[in-house]
Amino acid sequence: MSIISLTTDFGHKDYFVGALKGKILSEHREAVIVDISHEIDLFNTVEASYCIEASYNSFPKGTIHIIAVDSERTDEIQHIAMQWDDHYFICADNGILNALLHKKLAQKMVSINIHDRLQKNASDMDVFVAVAGHISRGGLLNVIGKEIFDLKPKNTFSTVLSNDSQTLIGQIIYIDSFGNCVTNISQKQFTDLSRNKTFEIKVKNKKITRIHRSYADFPMVDSRNIKDYEGDFLALFNENGFLEIAIYKSNPKTIGAASTLLGLRFRDSIIIEFKN
Repeated sequence: MSIISLTTDFGHKDYFVGALKGKILSEHREAVIVDISHEIDLFNTVEASYCIEASYNSFPKGTIHIIAVDSERTDEIQHIAMQWDDHYFICADNGILNALLHKKLAQKMVSINIHDRLQKNASDMDVFVAVAGHISRGGLLNVIGKEIFDLKPKNTFSTVLSNDSQTLIGQIIYIDSFGNCVTNISQKQFTDLSRNKTFEIKVKNKKITRIHRSYADFPMVDSRNIKDYEGDFLALFNENGFLEIAIYKSNPKTIGAASTLLGLRFRDSIIIEFKN
């Protein structure tokens, strides 16, 4: 029995997700299909990369991850399959998997070349499903593709550090359904820079000078209880190790959220200033 995860920008209005699951079950009736997300912003490979990096390790080894975001095959962008950390990933070579390779080398990567073996009108998803079915039956990657050793270079967001190491600029790479804004500033990078220093996180017109251990990590004093802090801004490192800007008990539909109250969007900058 194989576990196949799905990450797409298909949304839920149309039939696309259901049709994709139908194709998988037609190819491998015993498959266990798990949805990671179908609400990735359209063609947003950075969001898809973050979601995969954050979630893959929750699955058992051998899981097959289909990532259908900006997945059209072109002369410049090929379909690829990768075995990495004993997981399998199937997507377009559009930058989604580059973040994983920054952590460790792939066990094997191939450029998929089975397109001419499928029906003439086979879609990109037909290709992904055929590859997933092959892997689920124990098939080797070099049967469905030509081995490659590098992925296509892709412009990705990176933090910028000033020459004096006093200013770090990051960007928002993901906004979740609570309106919490995840940046590309890692806990390790922050820790390395903040030793014995005070700091100030600048987000639009808001300044934050403390890292919270959790969303509810507020000082308990006689004059205030935890409910009094609802709506207060905070910064913390999330379970994936990235700096997140949030508000306590956020609700974009009622009291608001970090994204709505500060007008934050994907790619907006976050500035951290360190002081000796």
